[in-house]
Amino acid sequence: MATLAELFAAKVIAAYYTEAGSNRVPYLGEALFPAKKKMGLGLRWIRSHSGLPVSLVASDFDSKTVIRAREGFDVTETQMPFFREGISIREADRQELLKALELGDAYLNSVLSKLYGDAANLIAGANVVNERMRMQLLSSGKIELVDRKGGIIKYDYQFKGTHKTTLTSTNKWSDDDAPINSQIESWIETIENDTGERPSRAILTGVTLNYLKQNKEILAEIKPLAAAQVAPIRTDTLIDWFGDKFRIQLAVYNKMYANEVGGAGAKFFPDNVFTLIPAGALGNQWFGTTPEEADLMASRNANVEIVDTGVAVTTYETTDPVNVNTKVSEISLPSFEAADKVFIATVA
Repeated sequence: MATLAELFAAKVIAAYYTEAGSNRVPYLGEALFPAKKKMGLGLRWIRSHSGLPVSLVASDFDSKTVIRAREGFDVTETQMPFFREGISIREADRQELLKALELGDAYLNSVLSKLYGDAANLIAGANVVNERMRMQLLSSGKIELVDRKGGIIKYDYQFKGTHKTTLTSTNKWSDDDAPINSQIESWIETIENDTGERPSRAILTGVTLNYLKQNKEILAEIKPLAAAQVAPIRTDTLIDWFGDKFRIQLAVYNKMYANEVGGAGAKFFPDNVFTLIPAGALGNQWFGTTPEEADLMASRNANVEIVDTGVAVTTYETTDPVNVNTKVSEISLPSFEAADKVFIATVA
């Protein structure tokens, strides 16, 4: 008969999580910030000042080359945050498991599934943290994390002030008469004039999308007949119209998570924000080397498995009380190389 430590080895929990999550719909930020791994917890990336290409200067033959001043760039350097939480197979759980082993496969599978699921939720929590950080960047240009003592850890990415705006008064999208078309064109032109690259995508929630559906200016364009404007606009119709008019693909992102303080549900990307982004990746989700990976991979006192590029799953036994503990840890932070090509608008 398998021991408790064998049943809850790190590789078993990692395999359960991988299989259970094989049909999971990926988070939006996973494609925008592909995962990469590095040693340690320091993070450095170069944010170049990309702009319009400058024409060459006419020159005489046999003259010295004119040396052009190199465009500047910023090196951003910071320390990635560390996350770690655990869960125990308690002595009471162990007794229930012994009972399940005695009664047979059906009950045993049910108990194991519950216990494995609790451990897998820790790994899912690591993915939640990463997506929260990415969506905070794309909705505010900053990241704020709550530490175990209730304090706030802040990461300011020095987002360009001219690439952010907060609408006021009748310009807010919650006002049906807001001049949304000209606003969006202005934001697109700002990025295009500054960088030479036109945004191709936009992120918003369903609440923000509804402002577009109710806007009189947009209604008149999509449904020019007054009688037709009474009926609501279909989401797919609006998305198609938006793509034709602005050459922008809308990503309506309503995915939610449970907040670590109180467990209330919250959206990864907030309502009332509209963010324009370019094609391709915007940065990377960087993973550092956790203490568990660095020091316990070869230990006889614990076993460690790495999932999702840099999330360490560690299991170990204690003798007083007699428990098997599972802990999940990661060192992680996104870089944001494409920050200057993003425009963030708080629209309501």
